[in-house]
Amino acid sequence: MSRKILRILVTGGAGFLGSHLCERLVDQGHDVLCLDNFFTSQKTNVFHLLNKPNFELIRHDVTLPIFMEVDQIYNLACPAAPGHYQYNPIKTVKTSVLGATNVLGMAKRCGARVLQASTSEVYGDPQVHPQPESYWGNVNPIGIRSCYDEGKRVAETLFMDYARMNKVDIRIIRIFNTYGPRMHPFDGRVVSNFIRQCLKNEPITLFGNGQQTRSFCYRDDLVDAIIRMMNTEGVTGPINIGNPDEFTIRELADITLELTASKSQIVHMPLPADDPTRRQPDITLARKHLGWNPSTSLPEGLEKTIAWFRSIDIDSYRPPTPNYQ
Repeated sequence: MSRKILRILVTGGAGFLGSHLCERLVDQGHDVLCLDNFFTSQKTNVFHLLNKPNFELIRHDVTLPIFMEVDQIYNLACPAAPGHYQYNPIKTVKTSVLGATNVLGMAKRCGARVLQASTSEVYGDPQVHPQPESYWGNVNPIGIRSCYDEGKRVAETLFMDYARMNKVDIRIIRIFNTYGPRMHPFDGRVVSNFIRQCLKNEPITLFGNGQQTRSFCYRDDLVDAIIRMMNTEGVTGPINIGNPDEFTIRELADITLELTASKSQIVHMPLPADDPTRRQPDITLARKHLGWNPSTSLPEGLEKTIAWFRSIDIDSYRPPTPNYQ
């Protein structure tokens, strides 16, 4: 039996994860509509798709209504790095809340299935470890990170209420730290910061004592999980998507130094406000309902990511905001 060709909208489709998702969906033969405002994304991320007959690039801001006829919607639009989402916190909240409202309205009108790319930041600085989906979180509602944390929490609320009140077919995933080729070199995230600094033999900026932990998932594993979640029947979520292997930030710095053979020295900086001390996903539900488990180790994924950073001209990338390190 031939695969059904779907018309699929990906908001934030020219971003790091969005571009890889678009690429995968195009390769599967679907008609893909990529929507992006190019605030933190690069047109070069999808340049290789522009000549494909089943790919269309649309410059548009998800906070503004847009009318399309689609079968599925992946809502990935939102700055995800602290330096970027704190640059214009009001716009960040609007992107999460108005963006969710707009895609949900479209899904209701079209009868489309819609997936919300939520985040591990809904757990805040967690008091439960590792974090299961049943944990409600420990979030500062008035802090400098709350524009992102609370915006994503409200988006989840909207998705659940549209499902309950309007019978919209929804999916919610909570994405933990992800890395890989096509990360913006100046996105301000720890992996891209460390790689960029190591390749230039610049000081590595380590915030705090480096003992705070994160769990890093390679982009290919994450895209697999996103597509599985969209196409699994009877599973609404939220479901955690991430690699459960936990590393300290100091360990990440040491691995990056080793893989790049860098001469960089570690410099300690003050810990940012409300920075979570521990972050590790409980992926029991992803394993059970999606049959998914990440397969790429951190050293393996970092090698691929470093190779990509070496292949590009970093100086040709423009930092989206001044807040990238």
